[in-house]
Amino acid sequence: MIYEIRNYHFDPDGLEEYKIWARERAIPYLSTHVTVVGFWADCGIETELRGEPLDALGPATVTWIIRWDSHEQRQSQLPGILATDEWKGIFAHVPGGASSYRRIECRFFEAVEA
Repeated sequence: MIYEIRNYHFDPDGLEEYKIWARERAIPYLSTHVTVVGFWADCGIETELRGEPLDALGPATVTWIIRWDSHEQRQSQLPGILATDEWKGIFAHVPGGASSYRRIECRFFEAVEA
């Protein structure tokens, strides 16, 4: 089992609209095709930071996690899920368009069991 953690540096000016779009359109679609562990958006509380400073984009404004059986499953299934006409129609309504995503980071983790 692996977990894909997707961090989006979405334009903060459109974040409230993005939350509505995600809640009403994106999450319902994605949840029927993948195991969405959770979907979170910035709530305006100041970031606590230790260590090296952030770059000019600052912290991610949206994070969501998908559980996969394997990286191979992710590589074979996600492109098709995001290529459907239904998803293209949903994504066409993302607030501010695709350029509102200033950075997208996809990282892969395994659970650390005690």
